[in-house]
Amino acid sequence: MALNVALLESSFAQLKVNSAAVTQLFYTRLLTDYPEVQPLFAKTHMEKQGQQLFQSLVFTIDHLRQPDVLSNALKGLGTRHVQYGVLPQHYPMVGSSLLKALEASLGTAWTPEVQQAWVEAYGVITQLMLEGADCAPEQLHLPISVK
Repeated sequence: MALNVALLESSFAQLKVNSAAVTQLFYTRLLTDYPEVQPLFAKTHMEKQGQQLFQSLVFTIDHLRQPDVLSNALKGLGTRHVQYGVLPQHYPMVGSSLLKALEASLGTAWTPEVQQAWVEAYGVITQLMLEGADCAPEQLHLPISVK
């Protein structure tokens, strides 16, 4: 699948100016919609966690045109997330919460085309991270969607 790199880059440029708000909204949605993931963050400094999340997004967007670099980094990230207790069924939860945060943050700039670009990008990210975690994407039990 070919990602819409230009649309991902342009929409992400709009998000960069409010990175703290985007990540705060993401974690609020994640922990509200999926309280079962709260134990994963029990000993986490959430402001620092939000910064790390946004830096991962920056790295991802910045390397969309370098698939080998991005692939290796995302597989490594998937490997590390296993050590934090992340399971395959958490990926759709994160995806849903991320898409909701992006939609709320972009407002009217969140078009069907932008949504599709991000859904496809998150699917690729998930696949690569699960490869690094030694999990097959078929192990996911929930669809990735915006509610």
